[in-house]
This record gives sequence, C-alpha cells and structure tokens, in this order.
Amino acid sequence: MAKTGPSDRKKVNSSQDYELSHVAAKMKVSIQQVVGAKRATGSNERTVIEKYIADKAGKATKKK
Repeated sequence: MAKTGPSDRKKVNSSQDYELSHVAAKMKVSIQQVVGAKRATGSNERTVIEKYIADKAGKATKKK
C-alpha cells in the first residue's frame, strides 16, 4: 500500500499519470515538460519542479 499524507502530497510520482497530468494542467505545460523538469532537477518535490518550470518559462519570454 502506498504511503499517503502530507509528505506524499508534496511529491510527484512519475509512474502515476494523474499526478503528472495535475501538475501539467496547473502549470499550463505538457506532461513531457513536467517529466523533463523532474529529470533536470533530480527531485520529485512538487515545489522544486514547479519553480524550475516557472523559471524556464520566465527565461523563454525574456529572450523574445
């Protein structure tokens, strides 16, 4: 049985499609971008992944 509770809710499990979909929808990015952010950061912490995606989006708009 999977662990649940506050610490589990702070993480993104990439083997669970609904978790990837939730984060992708929340950040308005693709699931591939969420997986890429998870790999790039080496973390499965939701806040770290969201910050990485937000930082990448900010840099992309500044270049234009």
